[in-house]
Amino acid sequence: MHMADALVAPAVAGTMYVLSTGAAGVSVKKVREENDPKKIPVMGVMGAFVFATQMLNFTIPGTGSSGHLCGGMMLSAMLGPCAGFLTMIGVLLVQCLLFADGGLLALGCNIWNMAFYGCFVGALLIWKPIMKKGATRAKIILASILGCVLTLQMGAFSVTLETLLSGVTELPFSVFVATMQPIHLAIGLVEGLITAAVLVFVHEARPELLWGIGEGKAKEGKLSFKGTIVALAVAAAICGGAISLFASSFPDGLEWSMEQVAGTSELEAEGGAYETAAGIQETTSLLPDYAFKDSESAVGTSFSGIVGALVVVGVCVGASYAFRFFRKKDKSAT
Repeated sequence: MHMADALVAPAVAGTMYVLSTGAAGVSVKKVREENDPKKIPVMGVMGAFVFATQMLNFTIPGTGSSGHLCGGMMLSAMLGPCAGFLTMIGVLLVQCLLFADGGLLALGCNIWNMAFYGCFVGALLIWKPIMKKGATRAKIILASILGCVLTLQMGAFSVTLETLLSGVTELPFSVFVATMQPIHLAIGLVEGLITAAVLVFVHEARPELLWGIGEGKAKEGKLSFKGTIVALAVAAAICGGAISLFASSFPDGLEWSMEQVAGTSELEAEGGAYETAAGIQETTSLLPDYAFKDSESAVGTSFSGIVGALVVVGVCVGASYAFRFFRKKDKSAT
């Protein structure tokens, strides 16, 4: 659901940058108040995992469309809404700059649509209330599916609203929204199942890694903290380096909806803002579309999956130390 620059007017893009930056600023402040250094490697590994799994487009049967994980619900269920949101920003930033996935002008929109709802609405209104009295497998599955479906519907609706406010006449609002919502309902159901599978694994392996499950109500895990982190890291490497080669070639839900409504998934936009953003991305995108430039080799896809995941780890862990995340001084010790 990564929006291209042509879908948003500069004024709308600027507004969404302000909103997303504001949410990021609040998140930075909240995360700096946490005293849990163990979250730093979790932030890096889960960021890499979400990046890798977003490369795994799955076919929506009978539609000619595909979908992929957004990941906000999964990240916030493990890191909390604020740290999850910042991790998603790291993922989307790397995708935008290194792989030209989603427009630079539209990055504020993509952060809001793909990260804000999953991390804040999904975590605070669905995950935390359901887990208040402790986590069970059934609760995790329920919260994952409800959270992913609801937040993806909200994200899809935001896309249509942003194009309406941007005056994209090729995508009439009523027709566009009637096309976007059903296909993203199907995508949300699949994402919910994937999210549930990952979170059930974490609950069995190291339940205290789940956020908001009730203090003192986590059972003893089957793996060590290090073992769980290694397992997730290996899974990310396999997804990005190998399984990504078998991803669906069908257009994703947004591209498919645009083709149904406008007859094309690539709209044109002119203006200095668009040219500047495109120029920056052309310079920074060393692996455009997750491939070597001017090459369709499968090696490029695997290389992109591995390198991208490692860059996301570096961004998330580096930001954690740069902004002193999870390092609040214990006042009781002074």
